[in-house]
Amino acid sequence: MSSTQQNRQETGAEPATDFGAVIVGAGFSGLYMLHSLRDYLGLSARVLETGDGVGGTWYWNRYPGARSDSPSYIYCYSFSEDLRQEWDWTEKYPEQREMRGYLQHVAEQFDLNRDIRFSTQVVDASYDEDTKRWTIRTDSGEEMTAQFFIAAVGALSSANLPDIAGRDTFAGERYHTGQWPHEGVDFSGKRVGVIGTGATAIQAIPLIAREAEHLTVFQRTANYAIPARNGPVDPEVQQQRKADYDGIWDRIRQSYFGFELWFEDHGALEDPPEERERKYQAHWDEGGFALWLGNYMDIFFTREANDTVSEYMRRKIQERVDDPETAEKLTPRDHPFGTKRVPLETNYYEAFNRDNVTLVDVKSDPIQEITPTGLRTGDGGEYEFDVLVFATGFDAMTGPLNNINIRGRGGRLLRDRGRGGRLLRDKWAEGPATYLGLTSADFPNMFTITGPQSPSVLSNMPVSIEQHVEFVSRIISDMRERGAEVIEAAQQAEDEWVAHTQEVAHSTLLPQTATWYMGANIPGKPRVFMPYLGGVGNYRQHCDQVAANDYEGFVFSS
Repeated sequence: MSSTQQNRQETGAEPATDFGAVIVGAGFSGLYMLHSLRDYLGLSARVLETGDGVGGTWYWNRYPGARSDSPSYIYCYSFSEDLRQEWDWTEKYPEQREMRGYLQHVAEQFDLNRDIRFSTQVVDASYDEDTKRWTIRTDSGEEMTAQFFIAAVGALSSANLPDIAGRDTFAGERYHTGQWPHEGVDFSGKRVGVIGTGATAIQAIPLIAREAEHLTVFQRTANYAIPARNGPVDPEVQQQRKADYDGIWDRIRQSYFGFELWFEDHGALEDPPEERERKYQAHWDEGGFALWLGNYMDIFFTREANDTVSEYMRRKIQERVDDPETAEKLTPRDHPFGTKRVPLETNYYEAFNRDNVTLVDVKSDPIQEITPTGLRTGDGGEYEFDVLVFATGFDAMTGPLNNINIRGRGGRLLRDRGRGGRLLRDKWAEGPATYLGLTSADFPNMFTITGPQSPSVLSNMPVSIEQHVEFVSRIISDMRERGAEVIEAAQQAEDEWVAHTQEVAHSTLLPQTATWYMGANIPGKPRVFMPYLGGVGNYRQHCDQVAANDYEGFVFSS
């Protein structure tokens, strides 16, 4: 039975097709957006979700070892005191099942499922200037209209499957970590190949290695990875945090990255070497992001300061890997520490000490083609597998939005989509252009939650998600009060925000490294630093100031 038929059967009437808002995605962003608009503002809203359940990232990413790398006590919602007090986290870094279970609990507690259409993919969204409404079309051909179109699609939800010659000829089992089978994968007694050594691979490799007959890992770029030091949550610590949740959330909302982590008040080179070493070791022993995001701030700005922590990390990696040649392959020497996304790991480096694990450097010996039985490298290496795993990441930030045919000002009916409004992906052909990471000029009444040029992936995501949802809700509420039907970004404000985001990023070392922050993992994607590096607290204050200045940079019309 289709979702449309089910809706008719349950209500005894044709399903609604016109809404105050249509929201795409039922992860952290979409669930809170629905709750905020429907339950606080009384707006009719419909969520459209490709999966058959809630969860977003935590619905799709079910690979071995998938878990949060933000501490559980702040990787959650803050908007409900009852929710904060009743939910008990079991681990410091909760794994996928617990994360999805939490979001399922939220959906049930706030009765959100009744306004979510599952197994529904949005393919087109077009703004009509005459009606001042968006028309949204799904993969089944169904159409609906809304005053507001809100993309809560996630920053890391468009899987990157590299275009390797012969990719589709492989005759064995083939998986991408971002599209993992819900029933799981049995690696017992199998020869497994993993392409990639980014964050997902670093979580998955130690677990696959325990199960597989043999695991071959193909690495293009070595990564600095920090021990997670995961473990059960101490009940006493959990109660202390619950008693101080207001204080915790106030602190992280004003912090730089949305964590209870703070930079040193002086530079790395101002401390003697033995004091620096002591601090680095303390962060290493603590685990988590402290060595990255709670360290000396100047490691982000000067190579001389960064060299001190980069060299420390290289020594740590080499201490943990038995074979000197393998250790050297795993040691990054082509980029400064912290300029790529720093993964958290548990026994990652030790996995390469196992007799059944082989590391292949595909930067020096690139993959030439995938064959029916495995793959071949340029120097004639032949590798055979039963299972091939692509841990090759995502078309980050802009990819999920570009996958939808979104047409703005000048558009008409979807059947006429060959003419009229400009596609968002065409506007962004040279890189994303937004105001505050929330809106884009000529796309009225459209909002992106944690979109490009907002803190998003450079923050603890729920903190940024809540700020975005609450700011968008505030805008819509204030529109009602002033009798406005339409809001959009002014072109000048957008231009200035784009310039500001690039100026902030290029004052640091981060744009000097080829990363998915820069779109460097996707062939042909423009090399533009996409997230906003100005900090969670600073960004929040800026948005509040925009609102206080009568929504400076926005244009209202009725």
